[in-house]
Amino acid sequence: MSCQKKTPCSLNKCLSIAVPSMKGYGYLDYNLESHPSKAFERMDELRKNNELCDARLRVNHCGEEEIFQVHKVVLAACSPYFKAMFTSDFRECHAEEIAIQDVSPKVMRKLIEFAYTSRITVGEKCVLHVLLASTMYQMDDVAKACCDFLVKHLDPSNVIGILKFAERIGCMDLFQKGKEYINLHFSEVIREEEFLNLNHCELLELISQDSLNVLCESEIYNACLQWIRCDLNNRAEYFYIILNAVQIHALPPSFIKLQLRECPILHKVNSCRDYLSRIFQAMALRKPLPRIRLRGNPLIYAAGGFLQHSLPSMVAYNPRTDEWIKLTDMPCPRSGLGACTVRGLFYAVGGRNNAPNENTDSSALDCFNPMTQQWLSRCAMNVPRNRVGVGVIDAAIYAIGGSSGSDHHSSVEKYDPDSDVWMFVASMFVPRIGAGVAVCNDLLYAVGGFNGDHRWDSVECYHPDEDAWHVVAPMEIARSGAGVVALDEYIYAIGGYDGSNQLNSVERYSVEKNRWEMIAPMKQRRSAHGVTVHQGRIYALGGFNQTGFLSSVECYNPECNEWTEVSAMPTGYSGMGVAVTMAPCSKHVGDCECCG
Repeated sequence: MSCQKKTPCSLNKCLSIAVPSMKGYGYLDYNLESHPSKAFERMDELRKNNELCDARLRVNHCGEEEIFQVHKVVLAACSPYFKAMFTSDFRECHAEEIAIQDVSPKVMRKLIEFAYTSRITVGEKCVLHVLLASTMYQMDDVAKACCDFLVKHLDPSNVIGILKFAERIGCMDLFQKGKEYINLHFSEVIREEEFLNLNHCELLELISQDSLNVLCESEIYNACLQWIRCDLNNRAEYFYIILNAVQIHALPPSFIKLQLRECPILHKVNSCRDYLSRIFQAMALRKPLPRIRLRGNPLIYAAGGFLQHSLPSMVAYNPRTDEWIKLTDMPCPRSGLGACTVRGLFYAVGGRNNAPNENTDSSALDCFNPMTQQWLSRCAMNVPRNRVGVGVIDAAIYAIGGSSGSDHHSSVEKYDPDSDVWMFVASMFVPRIGAGVAVCNDLLYAVGGFNGDHRWDSVECYHPDEDAWHVVAPMEIARSGAGVVALDEYIYAIGGYDGSNQLNSVERYSVEKNRWEMIAPMKQRRSAHGVTVHQGRIYALGGFNQTGFLSSVECYNPECNEWTEVSAMPTGYSGMGVAVTMAPCSKHVGDCECCG
């Protein structure tokens, strides 16, 4: 039976027909999912044909004018702004024509078409105009689409402008994403014109963030100098306040000395020169300095190690998320190596390749750049050093003791990263392998160790300006393979091996009082473990004891003298090199694998 189009009269006749009873058939629950889209298609046709339209928008902006016939209910359904306009006591509620002058006709056409079709196409030339208009008219879905587009296309040349625009219009999600991008790509952003065009307040706000991901504080210092040079006459007056936002104490003394000698801006601004000079003098006199808090999200890196044989692996622990990630392997397997960071680069020093077919002591120095996630081989040491101690003073790396075959070294080498050269400095009083090394107030401490016959409780302190070692107070317990770090004005000796047993005992040395004291022990006995300091806490990783290789990690809080366990390493091993530096660059994060 075919359905014929009914006239109003015939419809009335149909409605008067008697309806039979349908008892016992239940309920009809029918939902046509395509109904909303079909209904809006019909309304869009009505709009285009100017049928049943009850509002007229006259849009005039910068000499361009266009009139749009619309249905109030459609605009009100997608925009709280238009809903308030059409349902409240505003004069526009009853006006036949509404004048709009704060948006271009092209942009308004896109917003109207979205209201009827749920689709919008925006190019890079007009996305900011559409974002501004959609924010103004509270069309949140359009605003989010524009923000997602902009986030996807952030780059060093546009991110500052987009960030400032987002802040002005109150688009806080885009603003936050822009800040995160700048923090992760600061080294690239500072090379762009937008950075140089910041005013001094904007620059201060930018460089004051602890979340900036930089290899070294010198990047921030040099960026500020670049900004001042761009308009020296007008910007030199802000140099002092900008310097106070830079973490000057995180700069190597040699860097500050070079600035005092050669930077023309410092000679122009006496207050800045005096400020840097006071800090440099305090460093030279080895006065206690403020605790340095690393920028960005620094990770704990662990390179190499031993588990049945030497390992080439490189992993990193994020204390903020309690997760481990796997990074690029070292060029060759090594255990018993030392590790440190200089200007944000991770250095792996010496060690041994314990392989099933041969054991080879190493003199190698390899450098890992977290910005590129690549290893680079540097100048080798003068002698191989297994179970070597490593420390850094004024951006120079010191390799202390260690062994090569049956030779136990008392010798010490110093490496200059700028010239890529190793040179011998004064030797220690006794040979030490497996000694712990730490630097406090630019003095280097060699703690404990083994000479081939017995384990030391003795401690030696190296003065670089004298090129001489001095004996200081011995530990309470002789230990080799201990984890040794400096925190504030203390040197911590953690765990190790006393010749009979692995230790969980911990003692610390007061630099001021020249005295050791016992503190809270670790939960696990361990030796040949990795130890480092991260944001005021001490972390002890892995190691070995009577039960075997450990994967557990403990964290010490000096404020409450307590050790707690955190997320374990992916696998248990010992003899790794551990140090802290910035998180890998986001460009290469996809190359990392979660191993937690």
